Amino acid sequence: MALPLLPGVYIMRDSSHNIIYIGKAKALKNRVSQYFGSQNNHQEKVRRMVSNVYDFDYIITDSEFEALILECSLIKQNAPKYNILLKDDKGYSYIKVSSDKWRRISYALQQDDPKATYIGPYKSSYYVKNAIDEAIKIFQLPTCNKKFPEDFRKTRPCLNYHIKQCCAPCRGKMSLAEYNEHIDSALEFLKGGTTESIAKMTEEMNKASENLDFELAAKIRDRIASVKKMNDKQKVVDIKVDEQDVIAYITDGDKGTFEVFRFKDGRLFDREHFMVDNGENEEELMAEFITRYYTIRDDVPKQLTLDREIEDSKLLTKWLSEKKGSAVHIVVPKIGDQKHLVDMCKKNAIERLAQTKGSTTGEYGVLEEFKEVLGLDKIPEYIESYDNSNLSGSENVCGMIVYENGKKNKKAYKKFKIKGFEGQDDYASMAEVIDRRLDEYEKAEEPVGFGRKPDLILLDGGKGQVNAVLPILKKHNIDIPTFGMVKDDSHRTRAIVSDKGEIAISRKRKLFTFISKMQDEVHRFAIGYQRQRRSMNTFKSSLTDIPGVGTERAKALLKHFRTIKNISEADYEELLNAPKMNKVSADSVYNYFHNENNSN
Repeated sequence: MALPLLPGVYIMRDSSHNIIYIGKAKALKNRVSQYFGSQNNHQEKVRRMVSNVYDFDYIITDSEFEALILECSLIKQNAPKYNILLKDDKGYSYIKVSSDKWRRISYALQQDDPKATYIGPYKSSYYVKNAIDEAIKIFQLPTCNKKFPEDFRKTRPCLNYHIKQCCAPCRGKMSLAEYNEHIDSALEFLKGGTTESIAKMTEEMNKASENLDFELAAKIRDRIASVKKMNDKQKVVDIKVDEQDVIAYITDGDKGTFEVFRFKDGRLFDREHFMVDNGENEEELMAEFITRYYTIRDDVPKQLTLDREIEDSKLLTKWLSEKKGSAVHIVVPKIGDQKHLVDMCKKNAIERLAQTKGSTTGEYGVLEEFKEVLGLDKIPEYIESYDNSNLSGSENVCGMIVYENGKKNKKAYKKFKIKGFEGQDDYASMAEVIDRRLDEYEKAEEPVGFGRKPDLILLDGGKGQVNAVLPILKKHNIDIPTFGMVKDDSHRTRAIVSDKGEIAISRKRKLFTFISKMQDEVHRFAIGYQRQRRSMNTFKSSLTDIPGVGTERAKALLKHFRTIKNISEADYEELLNAPKMNKVSADSVYNYFHNENNSN
Protein backbone atom coordinates (compact mmCIF):
# COMPACT_ATOMS: atom_id res chain seq x y z
CA MET A 1 0.00 0.00 0.00
CA ALA A 2 1.50 3.35 -1.06
CA LEU A 3 1.36 5.83 1.81
CA PRO A 4 1.25 9.61 1.38
CA LEU A 5 3.58 12.10 3.07
CA LEU A 6 0.54 13.75 4.68
CA PRO A 7 -0.76 14.02 8.26
CA GLY A 8 -3.30 11.47 9.38
CA VAL A 9 -4.17 8.46 11.52
CA TYR A 10 -3.04 4.90 10.80
CA ILE A 11 -4.98 1.84 11.98
CA MET A 12 -3.28 -1.56 12.46
CA ARG A 13 -5.39 -4.74 12.26
CA ASP A 14 -4.72 -8.42 12.98
CA SER A 15 -5.71 -11.44 10.88
CA SER A 16 -9.21 -11.37 12.41
CA HIS A 17 -9.55 -7.76 11.28
CA ASN A 18 -9.53 -6.52 14.90
CA ILE A 19 -7.96 -3.11 15.47
CA ILE A 20 -4.82 -3.63 17.58
CA TYR A 21 -3.15 -0.21 17.36
CA ILE A 22 -4.05 3.36 16.36
CA GLY A 23 -1.52 6.15 15.92
CA LYS A 24 -1.20 9.62 14.44
CA ALA A 25 1.53 10.98 12.18
CA LYS A 26 2.74 14.21 10.65
CA ALA A 27 3.78 12.18 7.59
CA LEU A 28 2.04 8.80 7.35
CA LYS A 29 4.58 7.17 5.03
CA ASN A 30 7.55 7.98 7.29
CA ARG A 31 5.85 6.96 10.53
CA VAL A 32 4.34 3.66 9.41
CA SER A 33 7.50 2.52 7.61
CA GLN A 34 9.43 2.78 10.89
CA TYR A 35 7.50 -0.20 12.25
CA PHE A 36 8.59 -2.50 9.45
CA GLY A 37 12.33 -1.85 9.50
CA SER A 38 14.80 -3.92 11.54
CA GLN A 39 12.91 -5.69 14.31
CA ASN A 40 16.05 -5.72 16.46
CA ASN A 41 15.71 -1.96 16.91
CA HIS A 42 12.25 -2.23 18.49
CA GLN A 43 11.12 -2.80 22.06
CA GLU A 44 9.46 -6.13 22.86
CA LYS A 45 5.99 -4.56 22.97
CA VAL A 46 6.40 -3.12 19.45
CA ARG A 47 7.85 -6.39 18.11
CA ARG A 48 4.80 -8.24 19.44
CA MET A 49 2.46 -5.70 17.89
CA VAL A 50 4.19 -5.72 14.47
CA SER A 51 4.23 -9.54 14.41
CA ASN A 52 0.42 -9.47 14.74
CA VAL A 53 -0.21 -6.86 12.04
CA TYR A 54 -2.01 -8.46 9.12
CA ASP A 55 -3.25 -5.29 7.45
CA PHE A 56 -3.45 -1.56 8.10
CA ASP A 57 -5.50 1.37 6.96
CA TYR A 58 -5.13 5.13 7.25
CA ILE A 59 -7.20 8.31 7.30
CA ILE A 60 -5.73 11.55 5.91
CA THR A 61 -6.44 14.74 7.88
CA ASP A 62 -5.91 18.42 7.09
CA SER A 63 -3.43 18.89 9.95
CA GLU A 64 -1.54 17.05 12.64
CA PHE A 65 -3.84 18.64 15.23
CA GLU A 66 -6.88 17.11 13.53
CA ALA A 67 -5.01 13.80 13.48
CA LEU A 68 -4.52 14.05 17.26
CA ILE A 69 -8.23 14.69 17.88
CA LEU A 70 -9.23 11.83 15.57
CA GLU A 71 -6.69 9.48 17.18
CA CYS A 72 -8.10 10.21 20.67
CA SER A 73 -11.65 9.60 19.45
CA LEU A 74 -10.83 6.32 17.67
CA ILE A 75 -8.80 4.94 20.60
CA LYS A 76 -11.67 5.75 22.98
CA GLN A 77 -14.12 3.94 20.69
CA ASN A 78 -12.01 0.86 19.87
CA ALA A 79 -9.64 0.39 22.87
CA PRO A 80 -6.87 -1.21 20.78
CA LYS A 81 -4.73 -3.81 22.54
CA TYR A 82 -1.34 -2.15 22.01
CA ASN A 83 -2.27 1.45 22.80
CA ILE A 84 -1.94 2.81 26.34
CA LEU A 85 -5.36 2.13 27.82
CA LEU A 86 -5.93 3.71 31.21
CA LYS A 87 -8.73 2.14 33.19
CA ASP A 88 -10.84 4.78 34.88
CA ASP A 89 -11.61 2.75 37.98
CA LYS A 90 -11.57 5.55 40.53
CA GLY A 91 -15.28 5.28 41.25
CA TYR A 92 -16.64 7.48 44.04
CA SER A 93 -15.75 7.80 47.69
CA TYR A 94 -17.82 8.90 50.67
CA ILE A 95 -17.41 10.19 54.19
CA LYS A 96 -19.48 7.87 56.37
CA VAL A 97 -21.03 8.94 59.69
CA SER A 98 -22.34 5.98 61.68
CA SER A 99 -25.83 5.94 63.20
CA ASP A 100 -24.63 5.11 66.74
CA LYS A 101 -25.29 7.49 69.62
CA TRP A 102 -21.54 7.93 69.89
CA ARG A 103 -21.03 8.51 66.17
CA ARG A 104 -17.90 7.53 64.25
CA ILE A 105 -16.52 9.06 61.02
CA SER A 106 -14.92 6.74 58.42
CA TYR A 107 -14.11 6.29 54.73
CA ALA A 108 -16.50 4.32 52.48
CA LEU A 109 -16.62 3.27 48.82
CA GLN A 110 -20.32 2.36 48.86
CA GLN A 111 -23.47 3.48 50.64
CA ASP A 112 -24.15 0.04 52.07
CA ASP A 113 -25.54 1.04 55.50
CA PRO A 114 -29.08 2.51 55.20
CA LYS A 115 -28.92 3.84 58.78
CA ALA A 116 -25.65 5.76 58.31
CA THR A 117 -25.25 9.28 56.92
CA TYR A 118 -22.98 9.78 53.88
CA ILE A 119 -21.26 12.91 52.69
CA GLY A 120 -20.23 12.93 49.04
CA PRO A 121 -19.67 11.53 46.53
CA TYR A 122 -16.04 12.54 45.93
CA LYS A 123 -13.98 11.46 42.92
CA SER A 124 -10.68 11.43 44.79
CA SER A 125 -10.33 8.63 47.31
CA TYR A 126 -6.92 10.09 48.21
CA TYR A 127 -8.56 13.37 49.22
CA VAL A 128 -11.29 11.67 51.28
CA LYS A 129 -8.90 9.38 53.15
CA ASN A 130 -6.50 12.21 53.96
CA ALA A 131 -9.28 14.62 54.94
CA ILE A 132 -10.77 12.08 57.36
CA ASP A 133 -7.33 11.35 58.80
CA GLU A 134 -6.73 15.09 59.32
CA ALA A 135 -10.15 15.60 60.93
CA ILE A 136 -9.65 12.68 63.33
CA LYS A 137 -6.28 14.05 64.47
CA ILE A 138 -7.34 17.71 64.71
CA PHE A 139 -10.59 17.06 66.57
CA GLN A 140 -9.16 14.18 68.60
CA LEU A 141 -11.66 11.50 67.56
CA PRO A 142 -11.23 7.86 68.67
CA THR A 143 -10.05 5.30 66.08
CA CYS A 144 -10.23 2.21 68.32
CA ASN A 145 -12.90 -0.53 68.26
CA LYS A 146 -14.27 0.26 71.71
CA LYS A 147 -18.01 0.71 72.11
CA PHE A 148 -19.42 3.56 74.15
CA PRO A 149 -20.74 3.69 76.81
CA GLU A 150 -20.30 -0.11 77.25
CA ASP A 151 -16.51 0.10 77.40
CA PHE A 152 -16.22 3.10 79.72
CA ARG A 153 -13.37 2.74 82.26
CA LYS A 154 -12.62 -0.89 81.29
CA THR A 155 -9.08 -0.14 80.17
CA ARG A 156 -6.60 2.72 80.35
CA PRO A 157 -6.59 5.30 77.53
CA CYS A 158 -4.26 4.41 74.65
CA LEU A 159 -1.23 6.33 73.43
CA ASN A 160 -3.34 8.60 71.19
CA TYR A 161 -4.83 10.23 74.28
CA HIS A 162 -1.42 10.98 75.76
CA ILE A 163 -0.15 12.58 72.51
CA LYS A 164 -3.36 14.64 72.27
CA GLN A 165 -4.80 12.85 69.23
CA CYS A 166 -7.85 11.38 71.01
CA CYS A 167 -10.32 12.87 73.47
CA ALA A 168 -10.57 9.40 75.11
CA PRO A 169 -14.30 9.01 75.83
CA CYS A 170 -13.30 5.56 77.16
CA ARG A 171 -12.29 7.29 80.43
CA GLY A 172 -15.99 7.89 81.08
CA LYS A 173 -15.35 11.57 81.89
CA MET A 174 -16.83 13.04 78.68
CA SER A 175 -20.52 13.69 78.15
CA LEU A 176 -22.28 12.69 74.94
CA ALA A 177 -22.95 16.38 74.21
CA GLU A 178 -19.25 17.22 74.52
CA TYR A 179 -18.31 14.27 72.29
CA ASN A 180 -20.88 15.34 69.67
CA GLU A 181 -19.31 18.80 69.69
CA HIS A 182 -16.03 17.17 68.53
CA ILE A 183 -17.88 15.20 65.83
CA ASP A 184 -19.85 18.23 64.59
CA SER A 185 -16.70 20.35 64.38
CA ALA A 186 -14.96 17.60 62.40
CA LEU A 187 -17.91 17.40 59.98
CA GLU A 188 -17.90 21.18 59.53
CA PHE A 189 -14.19 20.92 58.69
CA LEU A 190 -14.80 18.09 56.20
CA LYS A 191 -17.70 19.83 54.50
CA GLY A 192 -16.29 23.34 54.41
CA GLY A 193 -12.56 22.80 54.09
CA THR A 194 -9.74 24.58 55.86
CA THR A 195 -10.66 28.22 55.18
CA GLU A 196 -14.35 27.96 56.12
CA SER A 197 -13.55 25.78 59.12
CA ILE A 198 -11.02 28.27 60.51
CA ALA A 199 -13.44 31.19 59.96
CA LYS A 200 -16.26 29.39 61.78
CA MET A 201 -14.06 28.29 64.68
CA THR A 202 -12.59 31.80 65.02
CA GLU A 203 -16.12 33.17 65.33
CA GLU A 204 -16.95 30.53 67.99
CA MET A 205 -13.73 31.32 69.88
CA ASN A 206 -14.47 35.04 69.96
CA LYS A 207 -18.02 34.35 71.11
CA ALA A 208 -16.77 32.10 73.94
CA SER A 209 -14.33 34.83 75.04
CA GLU A 210 -17.11 37.42 75.10
CA ASN A 211 -19.13 35.05 77.31
CA LEU A 212 -16.06 34.71 79.57
CA ASP A 213 -15.90 30.98 78.81
CA PHE A 214 -12.12 31.06 78.53
CA GLU A 215 -11.70 27.31 78.85
CA LEU A 216 -13.83 26.70 75.74
CA ALA A 217 -12.11 29.56 73.91
CA ALA A 218 -8.72 27.99 74.65
CA LYS A 219 -9.88 24.61 73.28
CA ILE A 220 -11.14 26.21 70.05
CA ARG A 221 -7.90 28.21 69.77
CA ASP A 222 -5.92 24.95 69.95
CA ARG A 223 -8.09 23.40 67.25
CA ILE A 224 -7.52 26.39 64.97
CA ALA A 225 -3.77 26.02 65.52
CA SER A 226 -4.01 22.30 64.67
CA VAL A 227 -5.92 23.02 61.45
CA LYS A 228 -3.34 25.63 60.39
CA LYS A 229 -0.46 23.29 61.24
CA MET A 230 -2.02 20.45 59.25
CA ASN A 231 -2.61 22.81 56.34
CA ASP A 232 1.02 23.92 56.37
CA LYS A 233 2.14 20.27 56.27
CA GLN A 234 0.05 19.75 53.15
CA LYS A 235 1.82 22.63 51.40
CA VAL A 236 4.83 20.58 50.39
CA VAL A 237 6.59 23.56 48.81
CA ASP A 238 5.77 27.18 48.22
CA ILE A 239 3.90 26.56 44.97
CA LYS A 240 3.34 29.66 42.90
CA VAL A 241 0.93 27.83 40.55
CA ASP A 242 -2.50 27.47 42.15
CA GLU A 243 -3.54 24.55 39.91
CA GLN A 244 -1.25 21.99 38.31
CA ASP A 245 -0.62 18.30 37.68
CA VAL A 246 2.87 16.83 38.09
CA ILE A 247 3.67 13.70 36.04
CA ALA A 248 6.75 11.46 36.21
CA TYR A 249 7.64 8.16 34.53
CA ILE A 250 9.96 5.34 35.58
CA THR A 251 10.66 2.14 33.64
CA ASP A 252 12.70 -1.03 34.11
CA GLY A 253 12.86 -1.48 30.34
CA ASP A 254 9.80 -3.72 30.04
CA LYS A 255 7.23 -2.22 32.40
CA GLY A 256 6.85 1.35 33.52
CA THR A 257 4.94 3.43 36.07
CA PHE A 258 3.35 6.83 35.53
CA GLU A 259 2.78 8.78 38.75
CA VAL A 260 0.41 11.76 38.76
CA PHE A 261 0.26 14.34 41.58
CA ARG A 262 -2.65 16.78 41.38
CA PHE A 263 -2.44 20.13 43.17
CA LYS A 264 -5.02 22.82 43.95
CA ASP A 265 -4.37 25.87 46.12
CA GLY A 266 -0.86 24.59 46.83
CA ARG A 267 -2.19 21.34 48.31
CA LEU A 268 -1.92 17.81 47.02
CA PHE A 269 -5.55 16.83 46.60
CA ASP A 270 -5.20 13.66 44.52
CA ARG A 271 -2.62 11.18 43.26
CA GLU A 272 -2.80 8.30 40.81
CA HIS A 273 -0.46 5.75 39.29
CA PHE A 274 -0.66 3.59 36.18
CA MET A 275 1.45 0.56 35.15
CA VAL A 276 2.08 0.31 31.39
CA ASP A 277 4.27 -1.57 28.92
CA ASN A 278 7.37 0.41 28.04
CA GLY A 279 7.43 1.94 24.57
CA GLU A 280 9.97 2.69 21.87
CA ASN A 281 10.61 6.21 23.02
CA GLU A 282 9.94 7.57 26.51
CA GLU A 283 9.22 11.11 25.26
CA GLU A 284 6.68 9.69 22.82
CA LEU A 285 5.24 7.44 25.53
CA MET A 286 4.76 10.42 27.86
CA ALA A 287 2.89 12.29 25.12
CA GLU A 288 0.65 9.26 24.52
CA PHE A 289 -0.01 8.93 28.26
CA ILE A 290 -1.05 12.59 28.52
CA THR A 291 -3.57 12.23 25.69
CA ARG A 292 -5.01 9.07 27.23
CA TYR A 293 -5.10 10.50 30.78
CA TYR A 294 -6.94 13.70 29.86
CA THR A 295 -9.33 11.74 27.69
CA ILE A 296 -10.62 10.02 30.86
CA ARG A 297 -10.24 13.13 33.08
CA ASP A 298 -12.43 16.17 32.43
CA ASP A 299 -10.58 18.58 34.74
CA VAL A 300 -7.48 19.82 32.92
CA PRO A 301 -5.18 21.99 35.10
CA LYS A 302 -3.60 25.32 34.17
CA GLN A 303 -0.15 23.73 34.13
CA LEU A 304 1.36 20.32 33.45
CA THR A 305 4.74 19.89 35.13
CA LEU A 306 6.69 16.99 33.62
CA ASP A 307 9.92 15.16 34.39
CA ARG A 308 11.02 15.19 30.72
CA GLU A 309 10.50 16.84 27.38
CA ILE A 310 7.77 15.31 25.23
CA GLU A 311 7.06 14.88 21.56
CA ASP A 312 4.54 17.26 20.01
CA SER A 313 4.58 19.61 23.01
CA LYS A 314 2.98 22.49 21.08
CA LEU A 315 0.33 20.19 19.64
CA LEU A 316 -0.60 18.81 23.08
CA THR A 317 -0.63 22.30 24.60
CA LYS A 318 -3.15 23.39 21.96
CA TRP A 319 -5.30 20.27 22.51
CA LEU A 320 -5.30 20.67 26.31
CA SER A 321 -6.06 24.39 26.08
CA GLU A 322 -9.08 23.76 23.84
CA LYS A 323 -10.27 21.01 26.18
CA LYS A 324 -9.96 23.29 29.22
CA GLY A 325 -11.27 26.41 27.47
CA SER A 326 -8.31 28.51 28.60
CA ALA A 327 -4.52 28.52 28.29
CA VAL A 328 -2.62 25.45 29.54
CA HIS A 329 1.17 25.44 29.91
CA ILE A 330 3.53 22.45 29.78
CA VAL A 331 6.80 22.94 31.69
CA VAL A 332 9.87 20.80 32.41
CA PRO A 333 11.62 22.45 35.40
CA LYS A 334 15.38 22.12 35.89
CA ILE A 335 15.77 23.88 39.27
CA GLY A 336 13.72 25.30 42.14
CA ASP A 337 10.49 24.31 43.85
CA GLN A 338 8.91 22.92 40.71
CA LYS A 339 11.91 20.61 40.19
CA HIS A 340 11.51 19.54 43.81
CA LEU A 341 7.89 18.57 43.07
CA VAL A 342 8.94 16.58 40.01
CA ASP A 343 11.61 14.75 42.06
CA MET A 344 9.05 13.93 44.74
CA CYS A 345 6.66 12.58 42.11
CA LYS A 346 9.47 10.56 40.51
CA LYS A 347 10.47 9.10 43.86
CA ASN A 348 6.93 7.83 44.33
CA ALA A 349 6.97 6.31 40.82
CA ILE A 350 10.19 4.52 41.77
CA GLU A 351 8.49 3.25 44.94
CA ARG A 352 5.59 1.83 42.90
CA LEU A 353 7.94 0.05 40.52
CA ALA A 354 10.18 -1.15 43.36
CA GLN A 355 7.19 -2.75 45.09
CA THR A 356 6.52 -4.90 42.03
CA LYS A 357 10.15 -6.14 42.22
CA GLY A 358 10.25 -6.77 45.97
CA SER A 359 12.79 -3.97 46.44
CA THR A 360 12.92 -0.78 48.48
CA THR A 361 12.73 2.74 47.09
CA GLY A 362 16.39 3.29 48.00
CA GLU A 363 17.54 0.16 46.18
CA TYR A 364 15.56 0.93 43.05
CA GLY A 365 16.42 4.63 43.25
CA VAL A 366 20.13 3.75 42.94
CA LEU A 367 19.37 1.73 39.82
CA GLU A 368 17.61 4.76 38.34
CA GLU A 369 20.78 6.78 39.09
CA PHE A 370 22.79 4.09 37.25
CA LYS A 371 20.55 4.53 34.23
CA GLU A 372 20.85 8.32 34.34
CA VAL A 373 24.62 8.58 34.98
CA LEU A 374 25.71 5.82 32.60
CA GLY A 375 23.20 6.74 29.88
CA LEU A 376 21.60 3.28 29.85
CA ASP A 377 18.44 2.49 27.90
CA LYS A 378 16.81 0.81 30.89
CA ILE A 379 17.17 0.39 34.64
CA PRO A 380 19.86 -2.27 35.24
CA GLU A 381 17.90 -4.80 37.27
CA TYR A 382 20.47 -7.58 36.81
CA ILE A 383 24.10 -6.48 37.32
CA GLU A 384 27.15 -8.76 37.14
CA SER A 385 30.49 -7.64 38.57
CA TYR A 386 33.88 -9.35 38.06
CA ASP A 387 37.27 -9.23 39.81
CA ASN A 388 40.48 -11.23 39.24
CA SER A 389 42.78 -12.54 41.97
CA ASN A 390 46.12 -14.38 41.94
CA LEU A 391 49.20 -15.02 44.07
CA SER A 392 52.31 -13.84 42.24
CA GLY A 393 50.92 -15.15 38.97
CA SER A 394 49.80 -18.51 40.37
CA GLU A 395 46.31 -19.68 41.29
CA ASN A 396 44.66 -17.29 38.80
CA VAL A 397 40.94 -17.04 39.59
CA CYS A 398 38.01 -14.68 38.99
CA GLY A 399 34.90 -14.04 41.06
CA MET A 400 31.50 -13.00 39.67
CA ILE A 401 28.87 -11.48 41.93
CA VAL A 402 25.28 -10.55 41.03
CA TYR A 403 23.02 -7.74 42.21
CA GLU A 404 19.36 -8.21 41.29
CA ASN A 405 16.90 -5.34 41.79
CA GLY A 406 19.50 -3.58 43.93
CA LYS A 407 20.14 -6.56 46.25
CA LYS A 408 22.87 -9.18 46.41
CA ASN A 409 21.81 -12.45 44.78
CA LYS A 410 24.36 -14.80 46.36
CA LYS A 411 22.79 -17.86 44.74
CA ALA A 412 23.93 -16.48 41.37
CA TYR A 413 27.57 -15.88 42.39
CA LYS A 414 30.10 -17.84 40.28
CA LYS A 415 33.78 -18.80 40.58
CA PHE A 416 36.17 -19.17 37.63
CA LYS A 417 39.60 -20.78 37.52
CA ILE A 418 41.70 -19.26 34.74
CA LYS A 419 42.54 -22.06 32.30
CA GLY A 420 43.91 -20.36 29.16
CA PHE A 421 47.43 -19.49 30.35
CA GLU A 422 49.90 -19.52 33.22
CA GLY A 423 51.28 -16.42 34.88
CA GLN A 424 49.73 -13.03 35.58
CA ASP A 425 47.70 -11.18 32.92
CA ASP A 426 44.72 -9.31 34.30
CA TYR A 427 43.36 -8.28 30.89
CA ALA A 428 43.59 -11.79 29.40
CA SER A 429 42.01 -13.24 32.56
CA MET A 430 39.02 -10.91 32.31
CA ALA A 431 38.60 -11.61 28.59
CA GLU A 432 38.70 -15.38 29.15
CA VAL A 433 36.10 -15.26 31.93
CA ILE A 434 33.62 -13.10 29.97
CA ASP A 435 34.14 -15.36 26.92
CA ARG A 436 33.32 -18.47 28.96
CA ARG A 437 30.37 -16.75 30.62
CA LEU A 438 28.85 -15.77 27.24
CA ASP A 439 29.48 -19.29 25.88
CA GLU A 440 27.30 -20.57 28.72
CA TYR A 441 24.65 -17.95 27.93
CA GLU A 442 24.47 -19.09 24.32
CA LYS A 443 24.16 -22.75 25.33
CA ALA A 444 21.49 -22.13 27.99
CA GLU A 445 17.90 -23.11 27.24
CA GLU A 446 16.27 -21.22 30.12
CA PRO A 447 16.74 -17.55 31.14
CA VAL A 448 18.13 -18.43 34.59
CA GLY A 449 21.69 -18.48 35.94
CA PHE A 450 24.11 -18.16 33.04
CA GLY A 451 21.04 -18.21 30.78
CA ARG A 452 20.09 -14.71 31.88
CA LYS A 453 21.76 -11.83 30.06
CA PRO A 454 22.90 -9.11 32.47
CA ASP A 455 21.66 -5.55 32.01
CA LEU A 456 25.08 -4.22 33.06
CA ILE A 457 28.61 -5.60 33.53
CA LEU A 458 30.97 -3.89 35.99
CA LEU A 459 34.65 -4.88 36.01
CA ASP A 460 37.02 -4.22 38.89
CA GLY A 461 39.61 -2.22 36.96
CA GLY A 462 40.05 0.59 34.49
CA LYS A 463 39.96 1.23 30.77
CA GLY A 464 42.34 -1.67 30.05
CA GLN A 465 39.92 -4.25 31.47
CA VAL A 466 37.00 -2.68 29.58
CA ASN A 467 38.93 -2.67 26.30
CA ALA A 468 39.89 -6.33 26.84
CA VAL A 469 36.24 -7.34 27.22
CA LEU A 470 34.55 -5.29 24.47
CA PRO A 471 35.98 -7.46 21.62
CA ILE A 472 34.57 -10.54 23.38
CA LEU A 473 31.09 -8.99 23.42
CA LYS A 474 31.49 -8.14 19.73
CA LYS A 475 32.65 -11.70 18.96
CA HIS A 476 29.44 -13.09 20.50
CA ASN A 477 27.34 -10.31 18.90
CA ILE A 478 25.88 -9.49 22.32
CA ASP A 479 25.28 -5.92 23.44
CA ILE A 480 25.75 -5.45 27.20
CA PRO A 481 26.75 -2.06 28.69
CA THR A 482 30.21 -2.65 30.24
CA PHE A 483 32.13 -0.34 32.56
CA GLY A 484 35.13 -0.48 34.89
CA MET A 485 35.24 0.52 38.57
CA VAL A 486 38.37 2.56 39.24
CA LYS A 487 40.01 2.94 42.67
CA ASP A 488 42.32 5.69 43.89
CA ASP A 489 45.74 5.26 45.54
CA SER A 490 44.02 4.55 48.87
CA HIS A 491 42.09 1.67 47.26
CA ARG A 492 38.78 3.56 47.41
CA THR A 493 36.31 3.76 44.54
CA ARG A 494 36.93 6.91 42.52
CA ALA A 495 34.98 6.72 39.27
CA ILE A 496 33.29 4.60 36.62
CA VAL A 497 35.20 4.20 33.36
CA SER A 498 34.11 3.24 29.84
CA ASP A 499 36.16 2.76 26.69
CA LYS A 500 35.63 6.48 26.07
CA GLY A 501 36.84 7.78 29.44
CA GLU A 502 35.89 8.30 33.10
CA ILE A 503 32.46 9.19 34.47
CA ALA A 504 32.49 11.01 37.81
CA ILE A 505 30.12 9.57 40.42
CA SER A 506 31.17 11.49 43.53
CA ARG A 507 28.19 13.86 43.31
CA LYS A 508 25.72 10.97 43.24
CA ARG A 509 26.24 9.92 46.84
CA LYS A 510 23.89 6.93 46.84
CA LEU A 511 25.35 5.61 43.60
CA PHE A 512 28.91 6.18 44.86
CA THR A 513 28.19 4.21 48.05
CA PHE A 514 26.45 1.43 46.13
CA ILE A 515 29.34 0.99 43.67
CA SER A 516 31.90 1.10 46.51
CA LYS A 517 30.05 -1.69 48.34
CA MET A 518 29.77 -3.71 45.14
CA GLN A 519 33.48 -3.31 44.40
CA ASP A 520 34.37 -4.37 47.96
CA GLU A 521 32.02 -7.37 47.70
CA VAL A 522 33.41 -8.68 44.40
CA HIS A 523 36.99 -8.19 45.67
CA ARG A 524 36.18 -10.09 48.86
CA PHE A 525 34.57 -12.91 46.88
CA ALA A 526 37.48 -13.24 44.43
CA ILE A 527 40.13 -13.11 47.20
CA GLY A 528 38.16 -15.69 49.20
CA TYR A 529 38.12 -18.10 46.26
CA GLN A 530 41.84 -17.59 45.60
CA ARG A 531 42.66 -18.32 49.26
CA GLN A 532 40.40 -21.36 49.21
CA ARG A 533 42.25 -22.80 46.21
CA ARG A 534 45.64 -22.03 47.72
CA SER A 535 44.58 -23.77 50.95
CA MET A 536 43.30 -26.78 49.03
CA ASN A 537 46.56 -27.03 47.11
CA THR A 538 48.54 -26.79 50.36
CA PHE A 539 46.51 -29.65 51.78
CA LYS A 540 46.88 -31.64 48.59
CA SER A 541 50.64 -31.11 48.55
CA SER A 542 50.91 -32.50 52.11
CA LEU A 543 48.88 -35.58 51.15
CA THR A 544 50.93 -36.22 48.01
CA ASP A 545 53.96 -36.61 50.26
CA ILE A 546 52.40 -39.94 51.33
CA PRO A 547 53.62 -42.89 49.21
CA GLY A 548 50.88 -44.16 46.90
CA VAL A 549 48.82 -40.92 47.05
CA GLY A 550 48.88 -38.84 43.89
CA THR A 551 47.04 -35.63 42.99
CA GLU A 552 43.74 -37.30 42.02
CA ARG A 553 43.68 -39.54 45.10
CA ALA A 554 44.53 -36.58 47.38
CA LYS A 555 41.75 -34.54 45.79
CA ALA A 556 39.26 -37.41 46.27
CA LEU A 557 40.27 -37.84 49.94
CA LEU A 558 39.82 -34.13 50.65
CA LYS A 559 36.46 -34.07 48.93
CA HIS A 560 35.29 -37.09 50.93
CA PHE A 561 36.68 -36.19 54.38
CA ARG A 562 36.60 -32.38 53.95
CA THR A 563 39.72 -31.68 56.09
CA ILE A 564 43.22 -33.09 56.72
CA LYS A 565 42.27 -33.49 60.39
CA ASN A 566 39.33 -35.75 59.49
CA ILE A 567 41.65 -37.87 57.30
CA SER A 568 44.21 -38.19 60.08
CA GLU A 569 41.51 -39.30 62.58
CA ALA A 570 39.80 -41.77 60.21
CA ASP A 571 40.13 -45.48 61.03
CA TYR A 572 41.50 -48.01 58.57
CA GLU A 573 38.08 -49.21 57.34
CA GLU A 574 36.92 -45.64 56.60
CA LEU A 575 40.08 -45.00 54.59
CA LEU A 576 39.76 -48.29 52.71
CA ASN A 577 36.14 -47.50 51.75
CA ALA A 578 36.85 -43.94 50.63
CA PRO A 579 36.69 -43.12 46.86
CA LYS A 580 39.78 -44.04 44.77
CA MET A 581 41.39 -45.87 47.70
CA ASN A 582 42.72 -49.49 47.80
CA LYS A 583 44.41 -51.66 50.46
CA VAL A 584 47.92 -50.41 49.67
CA SER A 585 47.01 -46.70 49.72
CA ALA A 586 44.82 -47.15 52.83
CA ASP A 587 47.75 -48.82 54.63
CA SER A 588 50.06 -46.02 53.55
CA VAL A 589 47.74 -43.15 54.67
CA TYR A 590 46.85 -44.82 57.95
CA ASN A 591 50.49 -45.52 58.79
CA TYR A 592 51.53 -42.00 57.80
CA PHE A 593 49.23 -40.41 60.36
CA HIS A 594 49.51 -43.12 63.06
CA ASN A 595 53.21 -43.90 62.65
CA GLU A 596 52.62 -47.62 63.03
CA ASN A 597 52.18 -50.76 60.81
CA ASN A 598 48.65 -51.85 59.98
CA SER A 599 48.10 -55.46 61.01
CA ASN A 600 45.10 -56.08 58.71
